[in-house]
Amino acid sequence: MQRDRQIAELLAQARALESRGHDEPAKSAYLELLRLDPTHRAALGELGNLAWATGHRSAARTAYLELVRCHPADLAGRVNLGNVYYQEGDLAQARAEYEAALAGDGDLPEAHQGLARTLSALGEPAAAEPHWQRGFQGHALVRRRYRGSGTPVAALVLVSVRHGNVPTRPILDEKVFAVTALYSEFWDPARALPPHAFVFNAVGDADLCPLGLARAQALLAHTRAPVINRPERVRRTGRVDNACRLAHLPGVIAPATRALTRAALQDEGSLEFPLLLRAPGFHTGRHFVRVDARAELAAAAAALPGDELLVIEFLDARGHDGMTRKYRVMIIDGALYPVHLAIARDWKVHYFNSDMATCAAHRDEERRFLEDMPAVLGARAVSALERIGEDLGLEYVGVDFALDPRGSVLLFEANAAMVILPPDPDPRWDYRRAAIDRVLAAVKRMVLRRAAA
Repeated sequence: MQRDRQIAELLAQARALESRGHDEPAKSAYLELLRLDPTHRAALGELGNLAWATGHRSAARTAYLELVRCHPADLAGRVNLGNVYYQEGDLAQARAEYEAALAGDGDLPEAHQGLARTLSALGEPAAAEPHWQRGFQGHALVRRRYRGSGTPVAALVLVSVRHGNVPTRPILDEKVFAVTALYSEFWDPARALPPHAFVFNAVGDADLCPLGLARAQALLAHTRAPVINRPERVRRTGRVDNACRLAHLPGVIAPATRALTRAALQDEGSLEFPLLLRAPGFHTGRHFVRVDARAELAAAAAALPGDELLVIEFLDARGHDGMTRKYRVMIIDGALYPVHLAIARDWKVHYFNSDMATCAAHRDEERRFLEDMPAVLGARAVSALERIGEDLGLEYVGVDFALDPRGSVLLFEANAAMVILPPDPDPRWDYRRAAIDRVLAAVKRMVLRRAAA
C-alpha cells in the first residue's frame, strides 16, 4: 500500500510539474516512479511524450519501446513509436507500428494519419489515399497543450497532411504560445478560423504540397492578423520555378530543371548526360538518382515513383580535393545564419551520410564556416544569398548550395521546409551548438515581433 501511494504521489507530482513547464523536475519524478515500477503504463507514455515535446527523440523512442513491450495493446504508444520511426526515416518500422495500432482500433485517426504519410513516403499513393481520408476528415484541427503560467499568445499554424512542413515545435514554445494546428487540405475555406494573434504558415514544400498551399492561401482571406511565410510566396519555391527565376540573379548558378512525364522523358532527344532524376516532393536523397548515359535512363526512371519526374542539370560541385561541400544557410527576416556544412565524396551529400563524424579536419572546416561565414563564403556568395532571400520574400527560408571556383552559389535547393536540427549530445559537436542557438533565437524573435505587430 505504501509503495502504491508513493507511485500515485510521484505521478501526480510529475504531471503537475509538467503542466507548469518544469520539464527537468517532471522528468526526474517520472524516472523516480519508474524505479519503483519499471512497467508503469502512464509513466512510460507520459515520459515519452515529454521527451518528444522537448526534442529528445532518442529518449522518447526508448520510453515508447518499453511501453509497447510491456503493454502491447497500448495503441497510443504504438502510434507515438511509429511517429518516432517516421521522423528517423525507418519507414518499415513506422508502418508496422501504425498497422498494429489499426489492428486494435480500425478507426484510430492518428494511426491512419501516420500510415498515410508513411505509405506516401514509400511511393504507394494509391494505398495511402483511404488513410488520408479516414485520418483527417473531421480531424483537421489539433490544439497543442499550453504549458505556461501567464497569458498565452494564440498562434495558428497552417500545416499540410503531406508533411512538407516547417517544424515549429522548437520555435513556438508551449510555455509562451497556445498553438492550434490546422491541416489546410481538410479545412473548409468558408469557415471562420480559430482565434489567433498571428498565423505561421508552416506548409513549406511547394512540390509536395500544392493543394495544401492553395487551401492555405484561400483560408487566409478570413484573417487580418500578421502572417509568417505567406502561402503565395511559398508556392513560388518549387524546384522548377526556383531554377528558372533564381538563375538570373548575379552570383547564382541554378541547374536547368524541367518536369517531364515518363512518356515525354523517353521521347526527349535534347537530354545531356550526366543528369539527375528525382521524384518531386521527396527529401534526404530519397528517390533521387544520377544518370550517366541514355542507356541507363529507362531503368533509373522505372525505379522512381510517380508519373512526373524532375530532370535536373548535373552541376559538378566537387572542390579541388575531389570532395563535395554542401552549405546550409537560413534566411530569417532577411538576415543570413549559417547552419551546417556537410562534406562527402559522393555527389549526393547530406549531413547524415557525410564524412563529418569521422574527419576532424572537416569538422574544423565547418567550425570556421559557422564562426565566420562571410570569410569562408566570400563577398560574391554572401551577396548572392542576400539576393535569393530578397527574391523569395519569406520570413523563414533556407538555402542549400555549394560554391564554384569563382565563389558563385551553386544552388541545390531554396525553400521553407528546411530543418534546423540541434546536434547530438556527443562532445564532437560542441562547436555547432552556438550557431544553432543563434538561428533558433533569431526565429523566435521574428515570431514574437510578428505576434506583437
